Amino acid sequence: MKFKEKMIEVLHIDEPELQFDHNQKTDHPKDGLFLYGPNRDSSFRGDISIGVIGTKTGLKNFKKWAKKAMKGIDVPPRTEREKEDRLHLSNFPGLQETFGLIIDPAQFVEYNIELSDIEKTTSLFNRHEAVSETVDLFVGKVEYHEANEEQNIDVWVFILPEIIFDRCKRLSKRTGVRLTIGEFTKKQSSRSDLPLLAEVIDEKIENIFDDIPDFHRQVKAKLLGCKSPSQLIRETTLAPEENLNKAGYPKRGTQDVATVAWNLATGLYYKTQTNPPWMIANMRPSVCYIALVFKVLPNHPKNHACCAAQMFLSEGDGVVFRGANGPWKTTKYEFHLGKGAAKSLICKVLETYKMKFGSYPEELFIHGRTTFNQEEWAAFEEAAPDGTNIVGVRIKSTSGEMKLFRKGDYPCLRGTALLLDDKNAYLWTSGYLPRLDTYIGPETPNPLHITLLRSTGLMPSMKTVLQDIMGLTKINYNACNYSDSLPVTIRFADKVGDILIMGSAKGNERQPFKFYI
Repeated sequence: MKFKEKMIEVLHIDEPELQFDHNQKTDHPKDGLFLYGPNRDSSFRGDISIGVIGTKTGLKNFKKWAKKAMKGIDVPPRTEREKEDRLHLSNFPGLQETFGLIIDPAQFVEYNIELSDIEKTTSLFNRHEAVSETVDLFVGKVEYHEANEEQNIDVWVFILPEIIFDRCKRLSKRTGVRLTIGEFTKKQSSRSDLPLLAEVIDEKIENIFDDIPDFHRQVKAKLLGCKSPSQLIRETTLAPEENLNKAGYPKRGTQDVATVAWNLATGLYYKTQTNPPWMIANMRPSVCYIALVFKVLPNHPKNHACCAAQMFLSEGDGVVFRGANGPWKTTKYEFHLGKGAAKSLICKVLETYKMKFGSYPEELFIHGRTTFNQEEWAAFEEAAPDGTNIVGVRIKSTSGEMKLFRKGDYPCLRGTALLLDDKNAYLWTSGYLPRLDTYIGPETPNPLHITLLRSTGLMPSMKTVLQDIMGLTKINYNACNYSDSLPVTIRFADKVGDILIMGSAKGNERQPFKFYI
């Protein structure tokens, strides 16, 4: 039997350029911010108000960092073990020099939390109660300020001691901690399963079991209903030299001080301004990208899941829409919406786009890790207005099923693609970067497997879809990296889902993406 040989097309997707102030373009966020400034509009405000909540040590360290960040922070001198050229590292020129931001530590709105209070709440026997009470120490300050003070806060900064990360993560063992019985545990140690006694059940106690006992998720969920977004920073990130182990080394590895400054400054800018610091240049007009997010609800007797949609535009704007809860989990690894829920969620996205731009998008790309069933796709078709082409794209990470080398044993270039056919391709979103003369990664990079599933109109070319995905790897405003290995639509899907399934997130159907990171 003879098999027909098939040529696999190999191509390279050029590195997407980013747009900064005065319509200037470059492919590196750090260069663009330093040379041209962030992508500002008429609403830009250089003086931003910051509310800081933490221990005395945390408040002191953040004020110290802020003073340094205004002046600029250099990359530390290389050690003997490091290569001479470290092109992936850049000095931080300063907040005003780079972002146009001015922050005065003397003007911070500060709320102090005693370390002894954190020690007390994190030692409560019931893990749900321990995390909930610790979160309330911080979130309570925000709620108090918004209810009683006139000064508006642009962003809340929580400075967190390591004790919170040791004891208030989901799987924290709290080994060696002397646990104490709290008020909730004295009344009720777990969720009630006695509906006939509903009148005597303490609702506040019941509600804490709707939240997964994880500090970060609970904080983000509870702040969705507040006026301003938040930035969480560990004390060890700001002052690793003050948090040493018995051997005299930092308790945890951190990035160099200049990179920390770049990342924190990017987050502060993104969360305090109308426009993000940069946008994708030369992106096709009238295009919208969304990712569907599914997460199983905690403690639900029928294993129901929450669904949401993340919407992203070429401008970098992001919005999260909460969909309906329901029996969306169909297999161990797959979720599928019912027709009504699918149509309702897509309509929310389309109407929001129309409110912003005055018309519906010409193309709406739905990114997901799995396929869409017939019921879902029928709902998408019904939701699509005339002139809008909805395209389903599956984006899957791979782990060793395909390796590609350059010159025998070097990682291939970022942007390399293998076109298997009209609807399938491998895309290397990580790899060797000529711009930085290095590959930033621990091992040979794995590609993404991209599949064009369906469309309500004309199916776009695979090259166009790959170019879009490459662009979406460059708008992670939680850091100031050259690029990510995942497009932003997929990159934060799990984190958004983790927050939305929290009981504290109920009632927040539509929020800017900046509240979630």
